[in-house]
Amino acid sequence: MNRLMQWVIAAILICGSSVFTSCTNSEDNPVTTDLDLKQKIIGKWMPAELDGQSLLTDRKSVYTFVSATKAYMSVSINAQQGEEAVWNDQKELDVAISGNTMTLTNYSDEHTTMVENFKVIAIDGSEFTARHKLTVTVDGKVVLHNEGVIRFVKLTDDYSEAILGLWECKGLKGGETYNDANGRLEFFEDGTYNYFRKNDDGEWESVTTREFQDYFVDGTLLATRWKNVEENELREWWEIVTIKGDKMQWKALRQNEDGSTFEQTMDWEKVEED
Repeated sequence: MNRLMQWVIAAILICGSSVFTSCTNSEDNPVTTDLDLKQKIIGKWMPAELDGQSLLTDRKSVYTFVSATKAYMSVSINAQQGEEAVWNDQKELDVAISGNTMTLTNYSDEHTTMVENFKVIAIDGSEFTARHKLTVTVDGKVVLHNEGVIRFVKLTDDYSEAILGLWECKGLKGGETYNDANGRLEFFEDGTYNYFRKNDDGEWESVTTREFQDYFVDGTLLATRWKNVEENELREWWEIVTIKGDKMQWKALRQNEDGSTFEQTMDWEKVEED
């Protein structure tokens, strides 16, 4: 696959559809210095807004900063314009921090480099806002550059272990996408899952038409992908609101064809297997 296109698509994920133009006038946002960024950035962060607009769930990713020099990113990007999709669970990034400026570098291959520059305006224990610049180079030549103001929220929960097991849908609000209220999902430690539907006799049956069923959970972001025999691969994204005991709830911000948005929620109950 064209590795450049993978990260052009990733840029679209981060900065919306207008990646070839400046997202906003960053000079309208003054910067405060001495933010103790090297300490405060440690943890998991998810983008919430771009230029004041809420990000759709399918455009979200998770950045995990383990130190002031290393981070990991999880992101699922659907195929666009015939290009291969991107599925990165904990992609390693190089981090450099100087004052209130943070630079993340991803070496996609020996030719392509993706650099994200964040000039942090404000940061506390729950969120940070930054002027964001994205630059993609191929063999030293800039092929993509854009800017915007982005707001991240800190993730205090990580449901990657709590989601394991068999869950039954108990309610869906806000309209159907690929998931509906007639379903069970069983999540395994190896990043695969099983999908069950209730047949006409009221019995749960595993769906056997799928070539693969993968998922990852990073923090509160749940990404799934699957492929039925002789069909195209499909994907869906959710944010896990909570998992408490045998109860789980998801939410997602979606977009209609006319550009308007709507929110979905799904309620789940854990099934105790015999």
